[in-house]
Amino acid sequence: MQELDRLRALADPERAARASARHKSGRETLGVTPAQIEALATEWRGERDLEARIALAEALWDSDVHEARLAAARLLVQARMQPDDGAWAAILDWAPQIDGAEIADAVMSAAARRLVADPARLDQIVPWARSRNPWLRRGLLMATLPWAKMNNPKPGDLEIREAVLALMLRLASDRHGAVRQAAETWLRDLAKRDPARVAAWHEAHDAMAAVEAELPDEDAIDDIPQGASEATSPQDQPPADLPPEGDQER
Repeated sequence: MQELDRLRALADPERAARASARHKSGRETLGVTPAQIEALATEWRGERDLEARIALAEALWDSDVHEARLAAARLLVQARMQPDDGAWAAILDWAPQIDGAEIADAVMSAAARRLVADPARLDQIVPWARSRNPWLRRGLLMATLPWAKMNNPKPGDLEIREAVLALMLRLASDRHGAVRQAAETWLRDLAKRDPARVAAWHEAHDAMAAVEAELPDEDAIDDIPQGASEATSPQDQPPADLPPEGDQER
């Protein structure tokens, strides 16, 4: 595949060694910089119609090369994309395979655009909150981050915001640091716009933690808070256990 060959031509063995040591996936890593990946993704996006772009993204992902997976995600980062069902299907297919922060955040940047385009899709990813895969738990928060950043949310947006805040009562205390970090990012962004709501959330979170501290371990609360969607999705079959994010448009 010539696109993969172009990525390989930019390989930097020293940078690749450092990156491999950081993400520890065992996946082939080339050491291509984020700026180089973005430049290629922008070029490939501009040369292809939507169907061809999705096909290329899927082929790059299937190569299982670290930078190729990053490029695949970047090919699908676009605010306006119609029809976008194929891109959304690709994202749902990739999500359970995610095993590190860099690829996770690249894919969830693309997912966020597709959720904003069709918020009803949120029901398909709510089950990630209970996944054994910590990158899916983190992914739920990163994909919904636009709702923390909205300055003038509509009533429907506020409902989504409240649903995510309810899920975060559990996720903010997740055993995996990457999930906790995503929750902190979400709350920090929301606090810039609605500090009172974040303060109230912290009170509720502290109250829940106090109740759980009084319970025997076997009785600890383990349910998603009431008010969150109960939808299920075949994408919640877990494994065993970011360059600049500007909207790109053709």
